[in-house]
Amino acid sequence: MTILLGFIVGFVIWFLFRYLVAGLYTVNQNERAVKTSFGRAERVGAATTLQDPISEGLTDEEKGRYSYPQVRVIPAGGPYFKWPWEKIYKITVATQTMNMATDPESAHANADGTMLEAVTKDQLNTGLKGQIRYRVAEKNLYAYLFGVKRPIVHVMGYFISILRERIANFEAPATHAPAVDSPLASPEAATAAMGVSINDLRKNLRDINDHMDRECVTSAARYGIVLEASLITGIDPPAEVESALAAINTAYNQVSSDISLAQAGADQKIVQSKRAVEIETLRAQAEVQPLVAVAEQLGQLQRTGAGALGTYVRNVRLGLFGSARRVILEANHD
Repeated sequence: MTILLGFIVGFVIWFLFRYLVAGLYTVNQNERAVKTSFGRAERVGAATTLQDPISEGLTDEEKGRYSYPQVRVIPAGGPYFKWPWEKIYKITVATQTMNMATDPESAHANADGTMLEAVTKDQLNTGLKGQIRYRVAEKNLYAYLFGVKRPIVHVMGYFISILRERIANFEAPATHAPAVDSPLASPEAATAAMGVSINDLRKNLRDINDHMDRECVTSAARYGIVLEASLITGIDPPAEVESALAAINTAYNQVSSDISLAQAGADQKIVQSKRAVEIETLRAQAEVQPLVAVAEQLGQLQRTGAGALGTYVRNVRLGLFGSARRVILEANHD
């Protein structure tokens, strides 16, 4: 009897621990959870991801392939309880960063995950460096957990295919052509003979990143991963092209510097010439002003009387004769 009682008590303790205490769980702050019962996730009625805004960017053909049921998401907190036939899938929803050259299936691909290769429109094999930021889409956890085997592999393949397509068909935005008499063309014009300018690709990195963000906005509806941002930070052309670009940019910078110095010297000379003209004009005005004043005085004397001007001239002559040491008079032969 004692043995039977001990067996029953042991079974009860084991049952409580195995199916009650062990059934308690919690969800961390940066996690979300999905519960399955006999392998089937708890769903929100008959709702699908097509009824959510994340599927707005899908085409009609894609909507038929990427229609996933909406599952009940367990938020952070707890403790929660599950039965033995239920299973909990926990997923971190924190934003993560990955080198865009990383291949999740092969660590040695893409130069050991450091550089991604892409071919430009003019058949130049360029190396791309950068990162992507992503997180799990809470509104499509079914696709992330059960839709595909390794969602990040699909997302990286999707991202890289779009990026390579963009580089292969990239054309620089139209800009105003330089004036015909322009003394110096831009480095982009100097490299136009190479086809697609590497300088243009580097100059438009922000536009390329924005294009990638727009094109990858449907990744949440496809694979349950949100691509928050693509950060392409470097474009490295082949060594021979890089050296040519460096030489062109160096020559362009040197000529630009020389032209700037010449323009500065010309501007300085123009300013100095204007100053010299102003000074000479003021000197001429200073010399003319007394003559004008004397002319006005003589005019006033002439208007006062017929002999006033002659008397003034005689007095001036007498003053000059008084201060002169020698006087030469013209002889009258009559």
